[in-house]
Amino acid sequence: MANAARKLLIGLSPRMMRNLPPEYGFRNKTLQYLEQSMAHWVMSSGALVVMIPTVDAEGAVQASDLSVRDYAGALDGLILQGGADIDPVAYGERPSELLMATDPDRDRFELSLLRAFIDVGKPVLGVCRGMQLINVAHGGSLYQDLVGGGATRAQHYIPAQYDEHKHALRLREDGWLASLYPQVAQPQVNSIHHQGIKQIGDGLQVEAWSEDGIAECVRGDEGFVVGVQWHPEFHDHRFPELLSGRPLLMAFIEAARQRERAGG
Repeated sequence: MANAARKLLIGLSPRMMRNLPPEYGFRNKTLQYLEQSMAHWVMSSGALVVMIPTVDAEGAVQASDLSVRDYAGALDGLILQGGADIDPVAYGERPSELLMATDPDRDRFELSLLRAFIDVGKPVLGVCRGMQLINVAHGGSLYQDLVGGGATRAQHYIPAQYDEHKHALRLREDGWLASLYPQVAQPQVNSIHHQGIKQIGDGLQVEAWSEDGIAECVRGDEGFVVGVQWHPEFHDHRFPELLSGRPLLMAFIEAARQRERAGG
């Protein structure tokens, strides 16, 4: 098969589920999984999708046998899913009472994975927690809770509404993200997060904000490293008023294709 015809292989970092209820049938086990909307969203681009199980130096698969660098070498791009709060120790703070569930093991794995893909120049797209992780990896910090930390009075996470909760989006004038949506006059996105960026990381710039000034999209100065605070994979036929996830996805896919053509 000609190289140009090869389907791209996109890696998705896993969500984690620990301490499962007995009815799940996995007593004392940990599940690593993909949320279906995310997998199908990426597959809609024509790319193949694989989940990247964690590499645990203390587990059955030792880091000496397999490393994040092997994944970065084999895959064409990385997408970081949403999920648990990032342990504030990762950005030099102590946990507060405002913090929800964290998973330091996942944090360490994904930070290593993210850095490995950046090191080899392959594209990375972070969604929700994934955007926050990109910021932390670049030396930035987070509000452990947006309202409790004084960043805003508006709720960005309403559990009873979940992906039905939305707000307006302000795009950076003449910015990269705005160039993907030239015909959208009043963009809106869903809002399913209680944390957000406090100090922007080195080498990152903000491409969009919520109406109350919270960073909603960041982009790296080099290569394709992009994070969005909303969940574009949930912007489906139910919500025609929300910003289409297609231009963002295809920009990521095109970056992966260009990198593959340049030498894999």
